[in-house]
Amino acid sequence: MDGTSDDLTGLVDQLRRDRRTDPYRGRREYSQAARDLADRCTALIAAGDAATVVPVLRKAVDRMTTALMYMDDSSGVVGDDLQQIMELYARACIAAPQNPRRLAGWLVKLECDGPGWPRIVLRDFAPALGSPGLAEVERLVADRAETADPESWIGLFAARDLREQLAEVSGDIDRHVKVLAEQLTSAVQYARIVDALRAAGRSGEAISWARRGLGEKAGWPHADQLRDTLVVLLLEEGDSEAALAVRRAEFELHPTLDAFRAWVCTAVQAGAADPTSVAVERLRQRAAEQPIYASELVDVLMAVGEDGEAWTIGRANADRLGRQRWVGLIERRSTTEPADVIEPYQDLVEEQVGESGDKHRYRRALPLLSALQAACRAAGQDDRFAAYLADFRGRHRRRPTLIKTLDGAGFRA
Repeated sequence: MDGTSDDLTGLVDQLRRDRRTDPYRGRREYSQAARDLADRCTALIAAGDAATVVPVLRKAVDRMTTALMYMDDSSGVVGDDLQQIMELYARACIAAPQNPRRLAGWLVKLECDGPGWPRIVLRDFAPALGSPGLAEVERLVADRAETADPESWIGLFAARDLREQLAEVSGDIDRHVKVLAEQLTSAVQYARIVDALRAAGRSGEAISWARRGLGEKAGWPHADQLRDTLVVLLLEEGDSEAALAVRRAEFELHPTLDAFRAWVCTAVQAGAADPTSVAVERLRQRAAEQPIYASELVDVLMAVGEDGEAWTIGRANADRLGRQRWVGLIERRSTTEPADVIEPYQDLVEEQVGESGDKHRYRRALPLLSALQAACRAAGQDDRFAAYLADFRGRHRRRPTLIKTLDGAGFRA
């Protein structure tokens, strides 16, 4: 046992970190030390020796929490290691019960006074806390909520987060929904309510909340996920007509390729008619009325294999497509009609060379020249490329860097 304790002490001591250490030094070694400790503690818990690892893991959490304040962890690797240690600590506390009120106090203090990490997951600790510990968490959170600095976002968020988690672990779905509904500040919060109701088998209420969330937070981040959940719920309830109406309404409002694909996918799931022709015709009308939608029309036309129409519309609205979409359309057209893309490639070369804000503009022009050369060759117009290259070099002969770049790539006169 002493050997085991010494072994664990040695491992956890590696998690000390001097705040004066370069933030970018030793991150890999630190992460490995945390993983070695986690592996050792996992084995001991499995062997029935959780009581030995409880204080060690507690100390590891405290040290890693502090270390992350002075370490660059932009990759999130050490943060993930810390979260794993927290999960192990919860398992150890369940296997070797601790004073529930003291555990509750530590968790609340870490959440409310800590730097924002690790994430406290009450669900993991609930068995160890039991009714007395959870009641203590609730009491402490209530005290914190009353005394929290209204200017402290972290303090207010921590208290609210713990209140929501307490409601979740209570098993009282109505309480959980009520607490979640106190802060309907994003589509994510609506989604959490919907997920809770769905898990409880209360699909009708989940559908109502999903509709409400989409009505109040349409266009917000994660609204698409909320919409997807609503469609799944409607399909599960056998209301395929309503599910398709949700998809069609979104396409009418935002006729994007993603909205089109979602509509088609839902139609397949519902065994309904393919909406492709209806969607394409509606998008044609929209683009005719508002040319800004030409790019969305091109995307959808390409997705359904209408390459000819996509090219015609794209060629007429190249300035509205955006460079990436326009280049993609040119590349696709070059495989079947290489003669059509010769002039567009020439325009792209000229635009790239003229990009004065791009110090790599000459080098970036080389792939375009290669594509232009390939298109001329495929179209049986090699002489056309030779003539263009000679003219291009002549017009830019006062740019020695460009001429040197061309020579280096083999584009000589």
